[in-house]
Amino acid sequence: MSNSTQEDRLKQVKSILVSQPKPSDDKSPYYVLADKYNIKIDFRPFIQVDPINVKDFRKQKVDILKHTAVIFTSRNAVDHFFRLCKELKVEVPADMKYFCISEQTANYLQKYIVVRKRKIFTGSRTAQDLIEILKKHKNEKYIFPCSNIRKEDIPVFLEENNYHFTEAIIYETVASDLSDLDDVLYDIIAFYSPSGINSLFVNFPDFKQNDTRIAVFGPTTAQASRDAGLIIDIEAPLPNAPSMTGALELYIKKANNID
Repeated sequence: MSNSTQEDRLKQVKSILVSQPKPSDDKSPYYVLADKYNIKIDFRPFIQVDPINVKDFRKQKVDILKHTAVIFTSRNAVDHFFRLCKELKVEVPADMKYFCISEQTANYLQKYIVVRKRKIFTGSRTAQDLIEILKKHKNEKYIFPCSNIRKEDIPVFLEENNYHFTEAIIYETVASDLSDLDDVLYDIIAFYSPSGINSLFVNFPDFKQNDTRIAVFGPTTAQASRDAGLIIDIEAPLPNAPSMTGALELYIKKANNID
């Protein structure tokens, strides 16, 4: 996009729609942003997670107990894996190993297991971090519980390197019903995933961007926005703004002429 177009689109910001659930923490950076710049910020999850039932899971012919390790890339995966185990009356053995994408996901396991008694391996945040750990554990029989929409990196790595692994779809990521929203006329809409972009057009097939600024987090969300023909005005993370709220604040200061 040319600089002139970018400058033309730099208009005052009074309202933001965040395509995620409302934060439960009243100290959320979004609330701080709203107060600091007197901006209306609304929250609405554009995607929802639907569980796969036992009957549909069985059709995948996955035997959980034939595996020695589980790969978790989200808290949703943790929840739905243990939900299915309970419904299937499968007792996960104490020597099962857990490979988690982040510390946050690993800590979440304590909702279901006694963490200190288990073998847990943790990446620092990205799929690539986790792949580096998986390289040191080639002899495990992995189960990879995931959504119907998931990133390719981990399963592609496992397949290309002849690991013993089974992918199991345990929940579905689908577009939320946003029909009660009269419109999405906000100065900025913030997106965190390609599924969120998809949901926008599922709910509003005739959506015209016009002066609405689009904020995206991460390269896959940015690519999905471009593929949908949207102009990206705010892209996070930035070197000087690692979070979405940080990138939004930089933009607001510039657009609203705040020093």
